[in-house]
Amino acid sequence: MLGVILVLSGCSFFGTPAPTSTSPTATPTVTASPTATPTPTVEAGPVLLPDGTAEDNLPLFAAITAAVWGSPDSVSGRAYIDALITAGFDRAAMQVTQDHTTVGNAAESLQFSVRWGDECLVGQVGPATGAPVTVVVPALAEGNCLVGQTRPIDW
Repeated sequence: MLGVILVLSGCSFFGTPAPTSTSPTATPTVTASPTATPTPTVEAGPVLLPDGTAEDNLPLFAAITAAVWGSPDSVSGRAYIDALITAGFDRAAMQVTQDHTTVGNAAESLQFSVRWGDECLVGQVGPATGAPVTVVVPALAEGNCLVGQTRPIDW
């Protein structure tokens, strides 16, 4: 009789048999919904204002002067002129002083300018100047911006 009970009980005496189901179980998947990534805002720097005044264009002129001053070409007049041309200033309206003195020493100060109507954007840099200086001044009576001999901008 004990044998019959053991057979009828399904061998529960030895523990619960492991389930033998082979059907796959559903695994929940998490899908992230796309979220909007904010576009970084870029501060726009000063731009050339062709219809503006010299004073309106001074921020761009000053930014270019500061950028070149912070570069390895900080005592090269050509570097300032090239940067101003690249920004859209008129080459024909520019003047620049020599990089070297008449005896071949590096100039203590460089000046460069852009004529803008009846006014001039003028920059001055160099070891004697310290930090770059940029100003708007009235054009000279003869139409130039700088006094004295300047070098030709022929490159």
